[in-house]
Amino acid sequence: MPMKSVDATVSSFDSVFERFRSDAPNNKANLILFLADKDPSTSLSWCPDCVRAEPFIYKKLEASADDVAVLRAYVGDRPTWRNPQHPWRLDSRFKLTGVPTLVRWDWENDAIKARLEDHEAHLGHKIDALLSA
Repeated sequence: MPMKSVDATVSSFDSVFERFRSDAPNNKANLILFLADKDPSTSLSWCPDCVRAEPFIYKKLEASADDVAVLRAYVGDRPTWRNPQHPWRLDSRFKLTGVPTLVRWDWENDAIKARLEDHEAHLGHKIDALLSA
């Protein structure tokens, strides 16, 4: 089955996340991918690690035989993300320190089951391990 994806921003995250969580039991893997926003004038991300990791992540997820759902959560522009008070830096569920961050969400325990940080999110074998976690 093709990968299912939904997008959220900081302001829309709570409502999108609730829908994502309610649909989670229907999927084999539920992932949240935290990414930098893209510049509207260029459609390019300000985050080089996101540019590097995104194609690898999508390739692995699309090749998966399992039902995979991905919530793409955009952290904002560079100044918004750099703010130490960014909501996802402070959120006890996510404790983000960098982007991209890919997490496997365990809907039964309503918690992160596994995660890949910015420095490893582009590594195919790590993505495979996260999918099988």
